[in-house]
Amino acid sequence: MAVKAGDFLLVNFTLKVKESGETVDTTYDAVAKDTHLHRQDSTYGPRFIILGEGWLPKGLEDSLVGADIGKRTTVELPPDKGFGTRDPAKMRLVPLRRFRDKGIDPTPGAQIEFDGRPATVRAVGAGRVQVDYNHPLAGRTLIYDVSIEKIVEDDNEKILNIISKRIPEVDKAKFGVERTGKELTVEVPEEAFYLSGLQVAKKSVTSDLQKFFPDIDSISFREVFKRRAPEAEMEEASKAWAVETSKSAEQVETKPQTEKAQEAPAQPARKRRAPAKKPASKGPTKRAMMGSESQR
Repeated sequence: MAVKAGDFLLVNFTLKVKESGETVDTTYDAVAKDTHLHRQDSTYGPRFIILGEGWLPKGLEDSLVGADIGKRTTVELPPDKGFGTRDPAKMRLVPLRRFRDKGIDPTPGAQIEFDGRPATVRAVGAGRVQVDYNHPLAGRTLIYDVSIEKIVEDDNEKILNIISKRIPEVDKAKFGVERTGKELTVEVPEEAFYLSGLQVAKKSVTSDLQKFFPDIDSISFREVFKRRAPEAEMEEASKAWAVETSKSAEQVETKPQTEKAQEAPAQPARKRRAPAKKPASKGPTKRAMMGSESQR
């Protein structure tokens, strides 16, 4: 079955730069590991696209129209059909202090977001940074080894894939989808509640769904905080108490002897017994104080 523009597809590919032979992107986990592209925070597997929406380079999407499912093909794209030619006007010299003010430590080759746009740091000099706003693959000839794995037909599967594109951090299978007539409710799993930028992502999901499902009038996101079972709460509290008790015991055992000595309660000082008073000598005290007769 040949694909056409507007189809919802799952696509596998590996992308290389012709000039250097370097592999720069892939959907295959094994290839990512072999080429040192693998990242723990990335999910590998067929990539979801809507053919013709520009989610892949236009030249590649054009080559997929009419392709057969499961057939691997190699597509070579010159710069003008890939990520464009390099534009010298997109190079900027930016004062280094502006990066420091934003808490950014620029290093050559780093991919950053600056002034709201993705950019590449090309060089760092005395007080200035050369920033390139061209796409990192602009001006390169691209070679795609690509195959279409599936045409997605089920509406719920389409919706879940759209959600996954905008919220890739959470497994799409954990989202719930409930559709009643022209109303759609998306149940958000608890692990997504505190993701940075979740509200922006939900807005993007809403825009995509309204575009590709014009028969849906309203979209709701349901976030349900479920009560934990008492047994689970008690077990968690017990583990926390055990950890704190263990830490306290370790602290007591490792205190130095001098500290223990300092912490020992002070013993009350013994009272010194007052020396016994000598009996006063008999005789005229007054005369002894006044001196001898000869002195007088």
